[in-house]
Amino acid sequence: MAVFGWIADTSEPPSQWDLREAGWHLCQGEHETRADCRHVLICDVRTLSVAQRIAMAEADRPAWRLILLGVEEPAERANLLSLGCAEVITQDTSLRELEARAKRVDDMFGMLPRWRNVGPLTLDLFHRDARHGSSWLNLHPREFGVLWRLSDNPGARVTRKQLLKDVWRLNHEPDTNSVEVHISRLRSKIALAGADEIIRTVEGGGYQLAEDIAMRYSPPKNEADALDHFLAGLGWSSKQAEHGDQPMSCRKWLKTGP
Repeated sequence: MAVFGWIADTSEPPSQWDLREAGWHLCQGEHETRADCRHVLICDVRTLSVAQRIAMAEADRPAWRLILLGVEEPAERANLLSLGCAEVITQDTSLRELEARAKRVDDMFGMLPRWRNVGPLTLDLFHRDARHGSSWLNLHPREFGVLWRLSDNPGARVTRKQLLKDVWRLNHEPDTNSVEVHISRLRSKIALAGADEIIRTVEGGGYQLAEDIAMRYSPPKNEADALDHFLAGLGWSSKQAEHGDQPMSCRKWLKTGP
């Protein structure tokens, strides 16, 4: 199911950039926010200044979702790409080219299980971090690796030796307490998000992700993130479109299908 978001000073994409004409579905955001949108966001930035375009790119980091339309200077396009935009293209881009570029980005999202919901947390494999609502936890790569490995099979015991092999890439057990230190730091960080009981120490050694995690915790919150706040400052908050079907959030599209 190909889904895109439209960000501009108008609620409707012009026909030359309307991916619905190519069979895509338009997402208006979850509760009119973009924090949980896990798809490309196409942005008409022709009316924005260079500084505003940079601010938009920085506001979306590290999500790598933005396709910026209407940037004519090659040097500026290169700079925006270096800031993490998925694509930066000119205003004469055709619908066919836009669809091909958007599909490439969308396919990359689907190559790996990029996101996992773990209780109130959302794990992002691309950026090896977790967020609670709109707040990133700033996990160390190995802290994230431990959490991702435990989430492979909630409720299953993962031994210290398995963590050393899968996260540390070690085939022996060093005479250090590195695993225990990282587990302790990870627990402290997720405790700040109200998820301190997610990781359990198993009798006999090892750790597990709570098997009843879905029942113990509410789903991740729908909160405005940095991009939402930036768009609100421009007066570009989500608006209802007027094209065909009633606009839906990406979660609803993914749930209902075509």
